[in-house]
Amino acid sequence: MINHNELFSNIGLNLKATYTQLPEILFSKLMPISVKDPKTVVLNNELSSELGIDFSDLSSKDLSNFLSGNRIPSGIGPFAQAYAGHQFGNFTILGDGRALTIGEQSTPKGEIYDIQFKGSGRTPYSRGGDGRAALGPMLREYLMSEAMFYLNIPTTRSLAVVETGEKVLRETPLKGAILTRVAASHVRFGTFQFLAAHKDIDAMSKLLDYCIKRHFPEILDSPNKVIKFIELVMSKQINLIVNWMRVGFIHGVMNTDNSTICGETIDYGPCAFMDQYDHKAVFSSIDFQGRYAYGNQPATIHWNLVRLTESLLPLIDKDESKSLEVAQSTIDSFSNIFNKEWQNMMRLKLGLTDQSEEDEELIKDLLSWMQSKKPDFTNTFANLMDSNHANDEEFEDNDFVEWKKNWKERVNNKDYLNIMKKTNPILIPRNSLVEEALNEAETIGKLDKFNELNKVIASPYNIEKAPKKYLDTPKKSNIPYKTFCGT
Repeated sequence: MINHNELFSNIGLNLKATYTQLPEILFSKLMPISVKDPKTVVLNNELSSELGIDFSDLSSKDLSNFLSGNRIPSGIGPFAQAYAGHQFGNFTILGDGRALTIGEQSTPKGEIYDIQFKGSGRTPYSRGGDGRAALGPMLREYLMSEAMFYLNIPTTRSLAVVETGEKVLRETPLKGAILTRVAASHVRFGTFQFLAAHKDIDAMSKLLDYCIKRHFPEILDSPNKVIKFIELVMSKQINLIVNWMRVGFIHGVMNTDNSTICGETIDYGPCAFMDQYDHKAVFSSIDFQGRYAYGNQPATIHWNLVRLTESLLPLIDKDESKSLEVAQSTIDSFSNIFNKEWQNMMRLKLGLTDQSEEDEELIKDLLSWMQSKKPDFTNTFANLMDSNHANDEEFEDNDFVEWKKNWKERVNNKDYLNIMKKTNPILIPRNSLVEEALNEAETIGKLDKFNELNKVIASPYNIEKAPKKYLDTPKKSNIPYKTFCGT
């Protein structure tokens, strides 16, 4: 009879834990807390193949026991990471309060990814929480992260969701679940803030070297690795936020502990894609001041980058004044870089391949009209691409018709529609459809709508693969759409 270690070794796992070679202040080793009756409800076979993992020989019971943390192969040392973070501007010492990284998987292509269980029980950083997760929020993260992946936006991904057979208590008892999350790494801005708060400069230096070796090896021999590191992290974050804005995505909790140094979208709690355009749109139930509104995301990531840079000041130069001067110069470049990237993105959304002095005004006029009339964000650009379904009454507005005429005169390349179709998704996970799918899964245990939506979002730029109900503009409602953190 085959033992479990042999069974798991045959599925392609090659997990290492290089992070635990760093100073012990950064993590705590512990095992997941076992659950009553795990059942795998979603498994991402495409992602498992990319990771070099083949679950096909595992029984459903063995698979669920592994993905719940009930049965971990020997030699694997799961750990929770310590970090801090500014949450809505307030600094807090944090950590993985309900997540354990089980190791780093090397893929057949030589890439390295963290594999983490989210909802696997209490850790030393739980701060009184139960360390568990509910089925609905874990299915939401699975759905939203996969949508982002197919939209070609850097993101953590979801390998599986397992029901635990236990209840978690929130406002009411809910079905418990564990998500298996895959990330380039889980090092956050807040990881460096944590060490800065403890004034542990030696550990910070080691963490920086670790991050550079793993994510930015091209700067290993740079005379000032710290500044190059900040520049590269800033570049990745600018790329991320520009892409969020390209598709109308609002993260909702852009705390420094949710900004990763590898520039991936992480933590899909209070997040959503806009239906009606509004640069002040907020979907988080706890963002009362609109700190993380759609239009505030560029300023927020700049603020977060400043906090990261502050943490790294002791490593830039022994002379504090020189360190500040160099750091300030680096951070001050943010606005010019971001504005350039954002305008390039907007040009591509409009099918423009060259630059003109008129473009800034053209873009500004469109967004001003959108802010005034509140049309559907996705279908505004579908209308410009002449999609038949994008025929909302707002697009008959005289100001829009006139703007469209000026835009058509500006477009001077025959390939503009192909450019637009690669930039503008025809389909996003509509809020109403997401809620329908999650409600069905939570209340009656059916995943039909979830599975259908999950399949459809894999082709966001292909109108031929999108059923009509996923394309139509949702009916407007006076009730603001709200999402919750799930903890």
